[in-house]
Amino acid sequence: MSKIKIFSMLSGYQLTWLMCVFGELWYNSYIPGLICGLLFLAIFFLSSANRKKTIQIVFLISLIGYLFDTSLVFFEIYNFQTSLYVGVLPIWMLVLWPSFAILFDEILFFLSKYKIIAVVTSGVLGPLTYFAGSPLGLISINNLFLFSILMIVFWAILMIFYLNYIIKLKFN
Repeated sequence: MSKIKIFSMLSGYQLTWLMCVFGELWYNSYIPGLICGLLFLAIFFLSSANRKKTIQIVFLISLIGYLFDTSLVFFEIYNFQTSLYVGVLPIWMLVLWPSFAILFDEILFFLSKYKIIAVVTSGVLGPLTYFAGSPLGLISINNLFLFSILMIVFWAILMIFYLNYIIKLKFN
């Protein structure tokens, strides 16, 4: 994969994340994040070499993440402060999780050579994206200890699941 494609995918996800977060903070609107995410997903899927496998990987990662976030919000471990919800989560989470899951399909497979580093990095960086929303006022963490433990464990397990099972979808 070319460096330009890797850069554009990482940039597309980061731009989607920024538009979701700052759309809410600056405009009290889900629309910037939703539009940006839908455009990013459309561009990615239109340029995907194997759409069926890509959809499987993105769906599995997104579903797991969405259910995890839904559970933590349902049990009031943390809450989002957003303009429109689908269930208990912001509507833009419907594009944010798939936008993130794309990274698993195209970029993160190199981590299979560095499993321990991948799991530790995931257990640290995953929760940090949520913590970044807290000082901005986008989320309220109601139980910091439980939130931290569950996030670290979830992100580490998600990476283990990816490295041991999901990555096989890409190459089979």
